[in-house]
Amino acid sequence: MTGIDYLVVALLLRGIKDSMRRKVLLGLLWGFLALMVIIQFIPFAGAKTNPPIIAEPTWDSPETKTLVQRACYDCHSNETKWPWYSNIAPISWLVIHDTNEGRSKLNFSQWGIGKQEAEEAAEMVEKGEMPPGIYLPTHPEARLTAEEKAKLISGLEATLGRKGDD
Repeated sequence: MTGIDYLVVALLLRGIKDSMRRKVLLGLLWGFLALMVIIQFIPFAGAKTNPPIIAEPTWDSPETKTLVQRACYDCHSNETKWPWYSNIAPISWLVIHDTNEGRSKLNFSQWGIGKQEAEEAAEMVEKGEMPPGIYLPTHPEARLTAEEKAKLISGLEATLGRKGDD
């Protein structure tokens, strides 16, 4: 509901007696809960999967691989650890969508297959665009110290190259 919707509901409820207001609010609450239960049965295209690992990059060091696994693999590999909330719609729809989109741009488990945007990986980490801020509160292991971030960037550049390098 938008802010305008809340305003309309508030204005409608203002003229209703307290007992009636409670009934309306209770009805809205039950309606919301029923909707939440119903949407649990709506399938989402591209359900949670972890397809087989086909190929990985040749990492420049084990440390780079460990940092990439920690900060990137949930969205950019076929080794996603699906959290408990990925089973609850509508949050599950967002998690699945984001994972599928991440895999389509860069998938460390299907290395060399299809177009990869690997050369931009170090740049995205450097700019602070990856891992995304919305991901970090529920995945504290993906938070990197400044030193880890620098090591990840140099490791990605050594392993994958950097955009503009030929």
